[in-house]
Amino acid sequence: MQPSYTGELAEFLRNHPATRFVDVFLNDLNTVERGKRIDRASFETLFARGMPLPGSMFAADVLGGTIQATGLGFDDGDADRPCLPISGTLQPVPWLTEDVAQLQVTMHELDGRPFFGDPRHVLTNVLNQFAALELTPVIAIEYEFYFVDCERTADGMPQPPRSPLTGRREHKTQINSMHDLDAYSQVLGEIDSVCRAQQVPATTALAEYGPGQYEVNLQHCADALRACDEALRFKRIVKAVARRHGCDATFLPKPYRDMAGSGLHVHVSLLDHAGRNIFACDQPEQCAALRHAIAGTLTTLAEGVAIAAPGPNSYRRFRPEAYVPLHAAWSINNRGSAIRIPASDASNRRIEHRLAGADANPYLLVAWTLAGMHHGLSQRLEPPPVLAGNAYKGKAGEPLPTQWDTAIDRLAASDFARRYLGEQFVDLYCTVKRAELAEFSSYVTPLEIDWYMGPL
Repeated sequence: MQPSYTGELAEFLRNHPATRFVDVFLNDLNTVERGKRIDRASFETLFARGMPLPGSMFAADVLGGTIQATGLGFDDGDADRPCLPISGTLQPVPWLTEDVAQLQVTMHELDGRPFFGDPRHVLTNVLNQFAALELTPVIAIEYEFYFVDCERTADGMPQPPRSPLTGRREHKTQINSMHDLDAYSQVLGEIDSVCRAQQVPATTALAEYGPGQYEVNLQHCADALRACDEALRFKRIVKAVARRHGCDATFLPKPYRDMAGSGLHVHVSLLDHAGRNIFACDQPEQCAALRHAIAGTLTTLAEGVAIAAPGPNSYRRFRPEAYVPLHAAWSINNRGSAIRIPASDASNRRIEHRLAGADANPYLLVAWTLAGMHHGLSQRLEPPPVLAGNAYKGKAGEPLPTQWDTAIDRLAASDFARRYLGEQFVDLYCTVKRAELAEFSSYVTPLEIDWYMGPL
């Protein structure tokens, strides 16, 4: 007897009758996809009761090893918890065969409570505080990434792929180059097609500063959770489609020492109960709500660098005059600042958070950004004077931590982080990151041998 599928699952199977398998996954602290492939016989159980996965998935370092100091490994018996489907994320997988679909899930406790270690629930908790104010965040995400050759250099480093147009391996580019868009039009076109198939609202694409570097904007959305779900689907799409075209794609913030880094920028506006943008104004400095929100993000910016820059490569981006903020400053239409008010008409007035690298977890980054805004609004904070001119000269606000260990310590000691993200989560996150830092720092690199072994 065939199962009697209902709801979203039934509709999907009517439209995709060949589906035999579903890749069920969640994204861990480092946004690595972790999950299982299930067959059709398990579909009904999945949608009724969820799929069990161990809570230690959120105690995994970037290599997949469980950090036992979190208490989610042997101390917890590596216990399973039910992972429930996220509505709207059951999607076809065009780069695989037509019998495979995918589904994003979120982890809960056995009694139904949200699991504290799942970043999606961290964001939900912050959104609940906006709901109490009858405010709805509208989120748009911009991702920068590189296409890179599948083959590394002789010393194991990434290199640009050969241009599909010229066959040359480019080592420079021009910002907004139409030629570079033409060179990768096939892969970008397929990324767009797959985004449409998976209901990921990608809009504009442009060639960035680095060779093979591109930026894609995702459409703004009045559902912050959905915006982050879509962002993580987008990353999966880009990597999978790039492989189909004979290259790799990376969201590593700084794959090349002497080329531009890749960021993750978040645009935020706030709607009131009547659907009006509370930031709408002709002169940003004259809007009290906008000023308060900016002040809150700036006040808390330094404490959240470990979220915006979660790994060692993240800190390679922090260089003067590289369009990466080094201070907690805000501006109107100045890309050197951490918080930028883009040029727009009054109705589309918004905040752009420009600190994060492309490796940041979007749930956590959006949660931190919104938490700062909520703090500023509820406390009616006022920002410092607006930045003008070169953001890297003169006094431009509080310096941000640009070393990984310092950033982790700032987050661990932050009462603000514990209040908005949760005590347990902050301890979990910092424990995992300190373990990654200790392991990474233990390696001896060819560069230090080359520099220091001879003279010493």
